[in-house]
Amino acid sequence: MNKLTSQSEWIARAHAVLPGGGFGNFDPGIVIARGQGSRVWDEDGAEYVDYLIGSGPMLLGHGHAEVMEAVLEQLPLGMTFFANNSKGIELAEAIVDAVPCCEQVRFVASGGEADMYAIRLARAYTGRTKILKFEGGYHGMSAEAQMSLAPAQHVNFPQAVPDSAGIPASVADEMLIAPFNDLAAVEALLSEHSDIAAIIAEPLQRIIPAAPGFLQGLRDLCDKHHVLLIFDEIVTGFRLSYGGAQERYGVTPDICTLGKIIGGGFPLAALGASAEIMMHFDKSHVGADKWLMQLGTLSGNPVASVAGLKTMEVLKRPGSYDTLRRIGKTLQDMQSKALTNAGIPHRICGDETLFDIFFTENPCRDYRSAKHDDPTRNATYNATLRAHGVFKSPGKLYPSLAITQEDLDLTQAAITAAVASIT
Repeated sequence: MNKLTSQSEWIARAHAVLPGGGFGNFDPGIVIARGQGSRVWDEDGAEYVDYLIGSGPMLLGHGHAEVMEAVLEQLPLGMTFFANNSKGIELAEAIVDAVPCCEQVRFVASGGEADMYAIRLARAYTGRTKILKFEGGYHGMSAEAQMSLAPAQHVNFPQAVPDSAGIPASVADEMLIAPFNDLAAVEALLSEHSDIAAIIAEPLQRIIPAAPGFLQGLRDLCDKHHVLLIFDEIVTGFRLSYGGAQERYGVTPDICTLGKIIGGGFPLAALGASAEIMMHFDKSHVGADKWLMQLGTLSGNPVASVAGLKTMEVLKRPGSYDTLRRIGKTLQDMQSKALTNAGIPHRICGDETLFDIFFTENPCRDYRSAKHDDPTRNATYNATLRAHGVFKSPGKLYPSLAITQEDLDLTQAAITAAVASIT
């Protein structure tokens, strides 16, 4: 079969064989052909500075020389085994060494799997069934996670609203929903419900920062009510700092989930906790009734493991996170300055390592307040950025260590054009 060079032809082929013409992830109107360093190219050859970076994993950029070398060394030795392998064990050791809450880990292939098992593990350990999550929090595609992720209609808390067809109504009965950054609401729910197994939270909810004291408040409330605290660090792990959000913010959960960066661009994720909690994965210790069955064809895949190990090794080097934050702060400042000079109300929301803009004057504290006053303004802004060579999600910007001064200059020019398009 001849390679097609026209992006429009690829898009037409995709619509014939893929629902909605896409994989269900990003805009199906663009087909990426390749990536190198800080750039990606589409099938028509258009070049972009990449601030999507695969939705987060490519923190070192595409095709990083040291990661590629590690992968190419592993490939002739075997691609997968469905058995223990030394590289997976080494990666587990590196994670345990880096992440405060982890004494042991279990590998899976995706962040959604990790979150699903974390919820199941909390139920197994506590013997309780209910899970408290925050409205707008993203924890994968399980039935529990698809409760009140992006509800189109506001309902009274703590009612859970399914975001997908095909979820039994009974799932909603086991989920309690609270507004992010509202400790009083959490405390009220914990006082009212004695059957809560865990609270699951993104320490940085999408791009909404936790208010000062909120995460520690969750930790204290969980301790008071003997409830487990789960941090979903699929995004924040090894991004906000080497030890993740729990190191950055100084709050240690009972269970955490990790993904994206620990696979170095390959499918790999993990969940971790104390040895006591993780014991539920070992039938010989807890018995059949309390055993949590978990297996996966690609869990602990050696190619993903070596890519993750090398990525983590690079990130651990002195100055890596200072550089990442400096790049992120530069990107924040250039946008905020241009928008302020144009008199356009906005909020920069997030962390230097992961953020975006809300076109509003209102504080962004939770799902209901983190909104654009005019969503069309955001759509125009992002479309103009892409037209001028900046590739990003409509709701997130991921800096990477591959970004150069040339990339920043191009981005500045794109921002100037994008601001002009909404003025």
